[in-house]
Amino acid sequence: ISDGTASVVFTQFDASKYDHYQFMFQHVVLATDAQDLIAQASTDGGSNYDSTSGNYHNNGAGNRAGFVVAGLIGNDTNEFGVSGEFKILAPHNTSYTYTTTFAALMTDATNIKMGDPGDSQSSNNSFSSMHMVAADVDAIKFVSTSGNFESGEIVMYGIANGT
Repeated sequence: ISDGTASVVFTQFDASKYDHYQFMFQHVVLATDAQDLIAQASTDGGSNYDSTSGNYHNNGAGNRAGFVVAGLIGNDTNEFGVSGEFKILAPHNTSYTYTTTFAALMTDATNIKMGDPGDSQSSNNSFSSMHMVAADVDAIKFVSTSGNFESGEIVMYGIANGT
């Protein structure tokens, strides 16, 4: 991801080959400090993305404008963004779409301590989110709640249909 990128989009969903999708994040840093990284769903192949507040619920909370991937990502000195995984589960179903996230916010390379979301050195983000629209999801867009991306890498993997 190059500095100033507004969003990262994946439109290669193929329900005939894949049941689920996994996205791996490597040191994704947002240009504006302490913002959330969210993903917005498309049901028309990426022509439009749903950013309606309330159409997404995260860990039971509503009024979201996207699936929560990671919260309060830092970009100050000794803050290295977020690394981890985000999964979309059965996006081809025409009922609600679910996601899970497990990620580490890297705020101090010498003092990584997982498990305490209030830890000032680093924290983990573990979320489950749901798109409350009864339609298939066939593309996804990653954005910051404010500002652009600064750097990092996001890789998409398809999880093959079972037999």
